[in-house]
Amino acid sequence: MSRYTHVIFDFGGVITASPFEAFNRLEDERGLPRDFVRRVNAADPDGNAWAKFERAEIDAATFDRLFAEEASRFGHALEGEAVLAVLAGAVRPAMVAALDTLKASGITIGCITNNVPSGRGAGMARSEEMAREVAAIMARFDHVIESSKVGVRKPDPRIYQMMCEALDVAPAACVYLDDLGINCKPAAGLGMHAIKVTSGEQALADLSAALEMELA
Repeated sequence: MSRYTHVIFDFGGVITASPFEAFNRLEDERGLPRDFVRRVNAADPDGNAWAKFERAEIDAATFDRLFAEEASRFGHALEGEAVLAVLAGAVRPAMVAALDTLKASGITIGCITNNVPSGRGAGMARSEEMAREVAAIMARFDHVIESSKVGVRKPDPRIYQMMCEALDVAPAACVYLDDLGINCKPAAGLGMHAIKVTSGEQALADLSAALEMELA
């Protein structure tokens, strides 16, 4: 049997499709360079508008203004509200089914999500229907940590430690899944088995291997 008893998931890009796909569609629509939004958000990664909004240090109106100012420094016009409007990705049904399989198998599951106080609920949904769907998914987790509620965001190691404390588990007993390598590194540094997610299929295959059980 696997030594892992707990699985901790990121939300966007793992349970749902990556928001970066939506950012790329927005960039295409606006005639912006590919990955422009990521480039803006990568500059001053702990102090830019995106980081502040994920820690709920600013409101949506301030984010809209500050992001537009940052984008203009990169030579293009893009308001923050346009970025927020495309944030909520489509749910991956196979990942939700895997959550149910894990629960039925006695595995404890948690979710650590960097999100912003925008839209409806933890998934930042723009419709009531999507908000209900995300709420039903979130109810499956034994514990959820949202950056915008705790004021700490990945990749700060404290947020992973907070999850371990809440679940009363050692990091070495945990598998952690995230679509960003920069967020996987602190988890691995604490002793978790980190899986960088590039697709739903790959995530389930790698998680199945780590847990020695079939999920895909």
